[in-house]
Amino acid sequence: MARLIYSLVFTLLMPFIVLRLIMRARKTPAYGQRWWQRFGFFKAPKLKAGLNHKQGIWFHTVSMGEFIAAAPLISQVIEANPNQLITVTTTTPTGSEQVQKRFANEIEQGRVFHVYLPYDLPWLLNGFIKKMAPSLLVILETELWPNLIHCAKKANCKVMVINARLSERSAKGYAKVAGLIQPMLEKLDCLAVQNSVDGQRFLELGMPEKNMVVTGSIKFDLSIDQSLKQKGDQWRQSWGENRKVITVASTHLGEDDIALNAFKALLNDHPDALMIIVPRHPERFDQVAKLIEQQGFNLGRRSLNSINDKNQVVLVDTMGELMQFLAASDICIMGGSFVENGAHNPLEPAALEVPVLIGPSQFNFALICEQLEEAGGLKTVSKESLGEALNDWVSDDSLVTEKGLAAKSVVDANRGAKQKVFELISAQSKS
Repeated sequence: MARLIYSLVFTLLMPFIVLRLIMRARKTPAYGQRWWQRFGFFKAPKLKAGLNHKQGIWFHTVSMGEFIAAAPLISQVIEANPNQLITVTTTTPTGSEQVQKRFANEIEQGRVFHVYLPYDLPWLLNGFIKKMAPSLLVILETELWPNLIHCAKKANCKVMVINARLSERSAKGYAKVAGLIQPMLEKLDCLAVQNSVDGQRFLELGMPEKNMVVTGSIKFDLSIDQSLKQKGDQWRQSWGENRKVITVASTHLGEDDIALNAFKALLNDHPDALMIIVPRHPERFDQVAKLIEQQGFNLGRRSLNSINDKNQVVLVDTMGELMQFLAASDICIMGGSFVENGAHNPLEPAALEVPVLIGPSQFNFALICEQLEEAGGLKTVSKESLGEALNDWVSDDSLVTEKGLAAKSVVDANRGAKQKVFELISAQSKS
């Protein structure tokens, strides 16, 4: 009954959802592309001989961050299943772009199929699942959609959630709709949770303990290619190798101002410092560029190839290039943490030996931030104290090196979740 009410409410809200999609498409045209896929209309994949798209494995990664974390695991699954189609769905254009970039060859060969996930309504999802007929759905993190899970199970498709996390705030929200959440959790064949704290929250919501496994986070299993470090070195040479470089990663509205104010104070003691700002969402690129110029900084924009050694601030107004700029950095300021957004992944800079200054909003990565802070590779600061902390770090090369190594040690000590999750996927797909 709870799911029926949910579906009816979702249906009544569809005009507003469509209106929101139209409005987003005006700001970010990519949202207007392939919109029909969100309603379950798409062409079935054309497969080469010997490849079976029935009984394939389907990964759902909502956006860019989830896909990037899952990409090495998906690659491992592709390699281990040469005769099965691997489907990857997303819901955002940034996620879609990354799928098409990362698996371009596999998509061309017909081994990987990518499409947007339809809205969470049975009459949209049933046709999608019937057309694809997957044997296993693998959902990243906490993309728990009641009809998605129900329709998959109804079609005899196993469902597992991997790299699952559940903040205290989210758990309280789910508890308010327990009649909807508990039946959904009971349908899961496997829940691979990041840690025991989050696991306990799932159990309290009704997740059967026999179907839950604590694996750690696959985000620790970052693969740092040597070419990434080489690209970082090239950037530093073009800017001036001795300049102190601070990357502000994945900023949200309001955070660019905070970072630029801290940077202004830093320039009094370190006039040759360079700040790199990487906004989280492409619709904000021009807005952030205007803000930087209004504050009087010499601006270089990645999209215009206008970066040079005279720039004080570089705006990375492209997608999927954060890691190469982190590889060129001395310090990272993590976005999503100075506004109430729960922060973004601090393990990306940590894997590159780049220490992190982060704001107080960390609920998306609470235990990871705690581990990094205990080791000394991360420091929590307020927006008011960011400038002082930044100055302290920039003024002490040995301190920054020490903190960077401490951050990297946390990443190295916690590797291994990817292999555990891969073995769980293999077991579910064969049983």
